[in-house]
Amino acid sequence: MNILLYIALGLLAGTCSGFLGIGGGVIMIPAFVYIFGLTQHQAQGTTLALMVLPIGLLAALKYYYDGNVNIPIAVFVCLGFFIGGLLGAYLVSPVPEPVLKKIFGLFLIGVALKMLLGK
Repeated sequence: MNILLYIALGLLAGTCSGFLGIGGGVIMIPAFVYIFGLTQHQAQGTTLALMVLPIGLLAALKYYYDGNVNIPIAVFVCLGFFIGGLLGAYLVSPVPEPVLKKIFGLFLIGVALKMLLGK
């Protein structure tokens, strides 16, 4: 198991969430698919499971019953995400709004291109 990688992903997703105000799924789902080799269904189910209370509880249960939730990954990424969200919130304070808008837009373009053109 890649516990340190899972925690690092949670830290990255949490930091970006706190910094950019985005949902962690924008980072975690592509990472689960392209880095950890999960299927799209598993990536979505695992992401919902780690954010389960209260937002994704019912959807996560459905994914879980279908066999598409990796509980160990969800637990360890959640740990990193918890801390990373606070880190991102601290890091974003000095960033001017026009710069933050550009960073956010470039990030979304990068993810979109990877999803559209990637394997």
